[in-house]
Amino acid sequence: MKENRFIHLSNPEPHRLRTKEILKSHPDIRNLIGKNPSSFLIIIAVVALQITAAIILSSQAWWAIILTAYLFGAFANHALFVMIHECSHKLIFKNPDANILAGIFANMPQVFPSAVSFTRYHLKHHSFQGVYELDGDLPNKWEAKLINNYFIGKVFWLLFYPFFQFFRLSRLKEIKPFDKWMVLNYVVQIIFVTCILYFFGSKSIIYLTLSLFFSVGLHPLGARWIQEHYVVHENQETYSYYGILNTVSFNVGYHNEHHDFPSVPWNKLPQIKRKAGSFYDSLISHTSWTKLFFRFLFDREISLYSRITRSNRGRVKLIDECKPDIEIIENNA
Repeated sequence: MKENRFIHLSNPEPHRLRTKEILKSHPDIRNLIGKNPSSFLIIIAVVALQITAAIILSSQAWWAIILTAYLFGAFANHALFVMIHECSHKLIFKNPDANILAGIFANMPQVFPSAVSFTRYHLKHHSFQGVYELDGDLPNKWEAKLINNYFIGKVFWLLFYPFFQFFRLSRLKEIKPFDKWMVLNYVVQIIFVTCILYFFGSKSIIYLTLSLFFSVGLHPLGARWIQEHYVVHENQETYSYYGILNTVSFNVGYHNEHHDFPSVPWNKLPQIKRKAGSFYDSLISHTSWTKLFFRFLFDREISLYSRITRSNRGRVKLIDECKPDIEIIENNA
């Protein structure tokens, strides 16, 4: 059984170095960098689908609401998470504000305002991967101690994953907690939820809420959070998923490729692997979120401590998503 502490490494995270090596061998990958405005059409379609489903289910039995949320709503809501992720990297529109607005629009069926705050914390995750004080993707120490490697604890953790994410915010001291965009995000959500409640009733909101919790929690889709950075092979820090659910999750499983090239939109991530296969074929990857979901629950060798941390945050080199090309810049934060 593993020790009750995170895996601490002194070496830097692997993505910056691999990015430079890949570009040296495959400079044409720079051509994949850009925007994908068609992603906004996907956002419109999925938002419309979720609102339509919520309206239809407003007069249905509870079993139908729960079943639909698990079998359909979870996938739709997860797709919106992926699109908000695209917005956070400014991969839809050239105008930065337009990306923020698109993320706020995609956030509406998710009930709780999170699009703007996700952007703030997610970009820190890329810049300071594994740094406990800055990487919100890492569990809290008390969170890892509470859940550890126990089956019941893991079930509870997945079931209430959005709450555990919320509790992490207080430790990330260097992130601006509130601004005008967050205010707008809250206002839009309040108006949306109020309108749904007034015109269609509580069942519609419950359907949307269940869709949210299933999409990130006690559902095969919840394995995505395990897949990305939970260590299942020696000290490999990041893992990709190459299974069939990428087709409805807009290639979010290509996580090594995304961390190496965060300025490449979702539709071109598979091309990175095809062009630079020699860099990725040697890495351990996942082929089934469902298999990983059950492995995480039952395998006591995998716990919330199965994460790599580091304390070196010195002069960090990162990829600037705001530039049309890849530049290695220095961040003295």
